[in-house]
Amino acid sequence: MGAAGDGIGSMPDGSPLYIPYTLPGELVTARMIARRGNGWAAVVEEIAAPAESRVQPPCPHFGACGGCQLQHWDDAAYVAWKTELLRSALVRAGYADPVLEPMARTQPGQRRRMNLALRRTRRGVAVGLHGARSAEVVDLAACHVLHPRLFGLVAPLREMLGGLGALRREGSAVVNLLGSGPDLLLRTDAKPDPADRLRLAGFARALGLPRLHWALGEGVPEPICLLQPAIVHFAGVAVTPPPGGFLQASEAGERAIVAALVEAIPAGGRVAELYAGCGTLTFPLAQQARVWACEGDALALPALREAAKTMPGRVTAEQRDLARRPVTAPELRGFAAVVLDPPHAGAAAQVSHIAASGVGSVIYVSCNPAALARDARMLHGGGYRLVSARPVDQFLWSARLESVCVFAR
Repeated sequence: MGAAGDGIGSMPDGSPLYIPYTLPGELVTARMIARRGNGWAAVVEEIAAPAESRVQPPCPHFGACGGCQLQHWDDAAYVAWKTELLRSALVRAGYADPVLEPMARTQPGQRRRMNLALRRTRRGVAVGLHGARSAEVVDLAACHVLHPRLFGLVAPLREMLGGLGALRREGSAVVNLLGSGPDLLLRTDAKPDPADRLRLAGFARALGLPRLHWALGEGVPEPICLLQPAIVHFAGVAVTPPPGGFLQASEAGERAIVAALVEAIPAGGRVAELYAGCGTLTFPLAQQARVWACEGDALALPALREAAKTMPGRVTAEQRDLARRPVTAPELRGFAAVVLDPPHAGAAAQVSHIAASGVGSVIYVSCNPAALARDARMLHGGGYRLVSARPVDQFLWSARLESVCVFAR
């Protein structure tokens, strides 16, 4: 099984054949469709001998929808494979035979963030996810990953968008399930007229949304209606995130990450938190240490700063693009620990400075084992040992894996 969740076969010349929705040990008939790296991408045409670990996928969209790749795999085998993704990443980084903590699991129906594709068709508006390796939109009739409160918006959203002039051909709907309800950011390919705005406001009231924002394409969101405070709590601190802002994918995943951080952070010192977002990890950290939080997003940082007023003297926030202007080794001296939660591409420009700083503890929250392997190799070269590593499965039935790794000098 490959890192992207595809079964891998071998051609007569030894080149790999990547076949989605197949499993180790299966005998299949497959058709090659395109070059992929040093091998070929293929589609399965027949499973002649299924693996014992193959199970019936629970979702009717599996195989067409691109959201899940691994619903057809027995849970024990799936967990073992995901755990191995983290173990092998750390081995590639230079940490021989790492011992991992048990995987923290997100169960079905717990995903609290959805990014839906919208497309107007002759039959109406399709509301769903893109197909596997496709630009087509799979119109969702079921989803075993999303929180029921979120999935309950899909059908009403489809109906409302059918009469919305601002959606001419395509758009997106980003919804975060906050403590005060589903927070909707709608992006369309035309501007709403007054009738559209009334329609959107009525939708928000009827569905119990605290607020609804709209944006033209990838433009800056503007409010359509604000019906009540849009609030999420991090360690008891109320935060109003920006529309469409980043949240951990599930509350269970967030709790697992926070628990690992709190256990690793030395109490009473100063912590540099990099890629802080709007404070998911900042405020749990601030209960144990004084935090210097760096974030490059111009919308997330004001939310963090406003919430930090409730903890005077505990949090200092700075806007900083860490890819273009990383925090340097001299700046990190004097901190007891560095916490970083970088985007999918990792933090190559930043980690080299961390490795050279000599800071005592580094806690790396990763959503990409490949980027983790590259960045942790720099920490290994800087003399850091691996203290603990916990896989966190926030992205159920996908090939994506979160993890929390603690390093120390």
